[in-house]
Amino acid sequence: MTGGRTRTRLDRVRASVGIAQLALQQIEDDLNADDVDGQELAAILRELQEDVDVPGGLFPMLAQVVSAAARRAEQIEPDRDGDASCPLHEAAALLTDNAGQRLTWAARSLDPQGDLA
Repeated sequence: MTGGRTRTRLDRVRASVGIAQLALQQIEDDLNADDVDGQELAAILRELQEDVDVPGGLFPMLAQVVSAAARRAEQIEPDRDGDASCPLHEAAALLTDNAGQRLTWAARSLDPQGDLA
């Protein structure tokens, strides 16, 4: 691949990460608001784990991106030995299985009735 195409792709990724960082900063600002109660915090946590309007949520989408990197690593890693792809697959699983599940547990603890909505 030519350096120009790689540079353009990397520039797009950097710009996308910058946009995501701005969005996440807004979420953090909202979480730090003095008037956030348990019910609202639980709702925010649920949105991070599984957005009801757009299937996925933040954690599953991050896991999807990491999984895409793992699949690409499988194709290009030397000897197809898994040295790059296995840690990426594990990171994706940690995002959904561990981090995502813990968000769900925290949300249930803060607002058990919110699961019924």
